[in-house]
Amino acid sequence: MKSASLLLVLALVACQRAAPARSAAADADVPPGMARASAGGAVAPPAASAPVPEAVANQAVTTSRRTALVDAAARVAPAVVSVNVVKRERQEPENPWDFFFMPRGAERVVQGLGSGFIISSDGVIITNQHVTAGADSIVVTLRDGRDFPATLRGEDPLTDIAVLKIDAAGLPTAPLGKSSDLMIGEWVVAIGNPFGYLLGNTEPSVTVGVVSAVGRNLLPNSDQPGVYVHMIQTDASINPGNSGGPLVNALGQVVGVNSSIFSNTGGSIGMGFAIPIERALRVADELARYGAVRRAWLGLDVAGSEDLSAWRHLGGVRVTRVAAGGPAARAGIAVGDVLVGADDEQLRTFLDWEAVKLDVEPGDPLSVRLRHDGRERGITLKVEELPTSRAEKVSVLGDMQLVTVTPAVQQERGLKSAHGALIYRMGQDTQDATGLQPGDVIIQINRQHVATAEATRRAFRDAAGRTPVRVYFERGGQLGYTDFYVR
Repeated sequence: MKSASLLLVLALVACQRAAPARSAAADADVPPGMARASAGGAVAPPAASAPVPEAVANQAVTTSRRTALVDAAARVAPAVVSVNVVKRERQEPENPWDFFFMPRGAERVVQGLGSGFIISSDGVIITNQHVTAGADSIVVTLRDGRDFPATLRGEDPLTDIAVLKIDAAGLPTAPLGKSSDLMIGEWVVAIGNPFGYLLGNTEPSVTVGVVSAVGRNLLPNSDQPGVYVHMIQTDASINPGNSGGPLVNALGQVVGVNSSIFSNTGGSIGMGFAIPIERALRVADELARYGAVRRAWLGLDVAGSEDLSAWRHLGGVRVTRVAAGGPAARAGIAVGDVLVGADDEQLRTFLDWEAVKLDVEPGDPLSVRLRHDGRERGITLKVEELPTSRAEKVSVLGDMQLVTVTPAVQQERGLKSAHGALIYRMGQDTQDATGLQPGDVIIQINRQHVATAEATRRAFRDAAGRTPVRVYFERGGQLGYTDFYVR
């Protein structure tokens, strides 16, 4: 009996010790969110999770939507403007009927559109020169819809930069960055006003892409007469009307001025180009200080477009002409030398050399690496202003300005004539009356050869009368002549 009692007690103890294990196993079958409330086995209702307030949820979504690019566009967009241009263009006959019925000298009014951005709170604006070219009137429209007549402070066709001024104060300005540290593949934003009022309001349009390449050189052509070198390439869409607007990095800083697209149709195909902001600001400063851009002159020419493939075996650009007494001659550079680099930039083609000259100012030192007789060495050139800019000007026929052709002027302009009078500047009316153009070199008037600007002035004075004057000139390396009266 004692043994049976002992077995019964052990069995009861074993049952009592096994009970928690069974309870744990039972708990494992409780659906998620359920819990046992008491030792009596009653199951508690699921614990209620606190609902997320709708305002908190919306705030989380809004935060995720507000990316760096959204902030970048918001920083710059208030300073982006529309540039509305009205110009008069001479109407050319388009069919045989126009030759009979179109009045001589007929003109038509043409409207143009571009973009720009404010760099000074008192109304200084940067845009493209091809937007303002030939403008009779310019109106700037701000983001808030206000219109202001604008004055053209200056323009530079070579770099395609123009500076406008409107009479206003306290305007938002675009934060300015730098293009020198751009990385290929980083995000950029193009902002502008494509198609202007056709889109219904003055809110600028934003397109997004990446930096496709830096340091791009575009060969000049009839559609793009400017020098587009060391440009920023982007696949952010640049459409008609975007010209002159800012290219912005993800920090909301302007790194370039949208200028052109590469397209066979005139529409964006993902190849847009922007002028580096450093160049645009330098040109804008020159225009503000001097009314014109001072050009760098180094006294040498390099092989041009006909030698584009030569750099593959030359490893640089070949010097083809050196002006006597110029910076290059003083530094010991000779015809046939190969320029390998300048200011830590490799020189591959003549366009790279053009980019170097475009981004230095008169008075700057320029470090150049060259190869002479198989040996490479470094030299420093002192940049000078163009000889034609420094030369004394002689005025004839009203608004025609002449400079004497010197070896330096001959090298600068690539002239065949070593003597004569270069037409530095003249008005459109004088061009129409004489058939001459800026850049022509007058070498003979009637039977009299002229070697200087002053000799040309005297020859015109002596030729005045009732008979036409015949003027022989060089243009583009070719000899030509024109007849007109001098009163």
